[in-house]
Amino acid sequence: MMQMEILWFGDADFDTADFRSGVVEIVPEQYYDFIMQYAPYLYVIPDSGPDLTWGKAALAGAFAVDFLFEAYSKVQFEDRKAEILSKIVTLSDWLLTQQCTDKARLAYGGFKSNENSTYYYSIDACRVIPSLLRAHEITGNAAYLESAVLAGSSFLYSMQHKPCEVGIHERYYGGFSRAVTTADAWLREMDVECLYGLIGLKLLCASDPENEGKYSEMANDATISLREGLDKFCLYFDPLPNGDGCWHRTGLNENMIFDDSIAYALLGLFEQEGFSSTVQKVYHFINTIRADAQHSAYNPSTCWAGYIDVVTRFPACDYYDAVTAGILWKIRSGYDKVSMKFTKDILDKHRSEFMFWGVKHADYGSVEDKKAMATVCWLSQFCNNYEEPLTRFVQILRSRGENLTLYPIRQSIDTISYGEQLDFKAIVAPTRIDNVLLEPGYMISDYIILYTFTPLRSHDKVHRRGLYYEVESIQSFDFQNETAYLRVVCRRMIAQ
Repeated sequence: MMQMEILWFGDADFDTADFRSGVVEIVPEQYYDFIMQYAPYLYVIPDSGPDLTWGKAALAGAFAVDFLFEAYSKVQFEDRKAEILSKIVTLSDWLLTQQCTDKARLAYGGFKSNENSTYYYSIDACRVIPSLLRAHEITGNAAYLESAVLAGSSFLYSMQHKPCEVGIHERYYGGFSRAVTTADAWLREMDVECLYGLIGLKLLCASDPENEGKYSEMANDATISLREGLDKFCLYFDPLPNGDGCWHRTGLNENMIFDDSIAYALLGLFEQEGFSSTVQKVYHFINTIRADAQHSAYNPSTCWAGYIDVVTRFPACDYYDAVTAGILWKIRSGYDKVSMKFTKDILDKHRSEFMFWGVKHADYGSVEDKKAMATVCWLSQFCNNYEEPLTRFVQILRSRGENLTLYPIRQSIDTISYGEQLDFKAIVAPTRIDNVLLEPGYMISDYIILYTFTPLRSHDKVHRRGLYYEVESIQSFDFQNETAYLRVVCRRMIAQ
């Protein structure tokens, strides 16, 4: 069947002009304005201003620098280079003020998680190092390079090695202890999220060649140690002697994970070793977790749920963690263009809603009235780098596909309801299904098959030529580690 379908698609003719290079989409101006006005504040309350309870945070400053570094060379911002450069300097200078410079403290070289904190987390150093190196590249300010080197060669090295010397760990594990305070108190757990630190260590190898061997060894040890947790879909390791020497998930529920922690870990490992077996396994496992009756509106191709049950393989909350739509862009652009395009289609219709950290599956309403700087920065990077997929099948859809309308299932308990419509294209073929189930509300023999690039889900509703169909089954056809197209069987509905 698969061979026949590929040959059939190959017979289609289409406009060869469509083989032009991808068109890069621009960043929404409201995202750019938000970053320029409010970074490095972590959250902003609409019609009020920055959430001063959380204040300014290292991750907000770092991710803002990452986006602005890219924006500086984009045509969209050609006439705003001066203000972008000024903002990069302002943010980078502020990050320096958050670094511990007291050599007598174990936190030496680390960055406070927010301006009022006494905790210096390993993950914050992992986030800040790449940003400061990019700031150094664009400004030439040696202070940024020196700060990044200090954070890597001193703080992260200490967080990886020092605990076993002072008796916090029974032995050397290779991961980074979670945090240390200004009073030299340790949080001993080792977070899989710190695989994100591989990005900064790789950059440091080039920026600080005298210590290249040190950084490479640190990266290798961290990869070996933390990969074990990622392979098990776990979030942190609790080392001996005071811990149990085991990997754990949220700690509150051993079935559940935080999606963003896994996304950051995947990105770090992806930057280090590409779409390796570990990255493939974990990404596909999480991205194929589907909706259940309680969370009927969930579609992982939009982005991932804030809590995910990796045992039952269902979402464990009713909202998306919007930041993952941005974190995953690089993996999806290379190996999951179906999800990448769907994310962009949704984002184009809900730019404002996705500025909030939590977005409801059903209607994209916010979980909390707070716009999140990290989320906006990552979505801005996604938009900055987005290119329309140019696969052969997409070219065929453009020339031969029908325009259809998708009504995604929103609720299936008690009564069935659907979300807002979304236009999409598909090659449509009539078909006959044997052994049909007699069920009220559906035609017995009226079925169609859709060949599409849109990630439809079971029980979604499709409108075609005045008729409505319900999605019954979906089969993906893959080529070179990514989905080439989806084959979707739909049955006609009598009652809409």
